[in-house]
Amino acid sequence: MALLSYEDAEAVRSQFASKLTGPVKLIVATSADDCLYCPEVLGLAEELAALSEQITVAHHDLSDAAIAAYGLDKAPAIAVVAANGSGDTDYGIRFYGIPSGYEFMSLLDAIYTVGGTAPQLQASTQAFLDTLEEDLHIQVFVTPTCPYCPRAVILAHHLAYASPRVTADMVEATEFPELSDRYQVMGVPRTVINETVHQEGAAPEAMLLQKLRQAVTA
Repeated sequence: MALLSYEDAEAVRSQFASKLTGPVKLIVATSADDCLYCPEVLGLAEELAALSEQITVAHHDLSDAAIAAYGLDKAPAIAVVAANGSGDTDYGIRFYGIPSGYEFMSLLDAIYTVGGTAPQLQASTQAFLDTLEEDLHIQVFVTPTCPYCPRAVILAHHLAYASPRVTADMVEATEFPELSDRYQVMGVPRTVINETVHQEGAAPEAMLLQKLRQAVTA
C-alpha cells in the first residue's frame, strides 16, 4: 500500500519538477534485525523516486560493505547524496528512523538542497564553517508529531551541505531509545553536537552557531 496519498504524491511531483536541477540518490540502509520501520522507509524512498527521473534509490543491508563509505551505523537510515557521473557527492545529510509526520518536510528539503536549491546561511555562519579545522557531528532528536523539529533538522542539514567537515543526522527518538537515554532526550527537538554540547528547541541560526563554537573549543 502506498504511503503517500494521490494528492500528496502529485504535489510532491510538481515540487520536484520545479526545484530539482540535478540527480539525487537516496542511499537506504535496512536491517533484518529488530528494525520496525525498515520496510516503510524503503517504500517511502521508492515512492519518491517514482515521482522524478532525477531521484534514484540504492538499497543495502546495514551489513553490506557498500554502506561503510557512508558511515551508516543503524537502521533504518537514509543518506541523501548527489549522484554524479564520476561518483556520489556525499554532503553528510542523514536520516535515522522514519521521516514521517512533520519530518517528511525535512526529507523533501534535503532532496531539494542536494538536487539544486542550495541553502543560504548567514555570513557569520558560513565564515565559521569555512575555517573549521575539525569535524562536527550534529544529531537532532525528533518525533514525527513535533511541529518545531523540522526547523532544527533542516538547519543542521544546511550546515552539513555547506561544509565537508559537518555531518548532520535526524534521529527519531522513539526508534532509538538507547541513544535517547544516552543523550538525556526529555523533549524534542534536542540537538547534540560532538557528544558534549546540547541545544534545546529549534534555536535560531545565530544561537546554534554559538553552540558550534562551543563544541569546537570544548
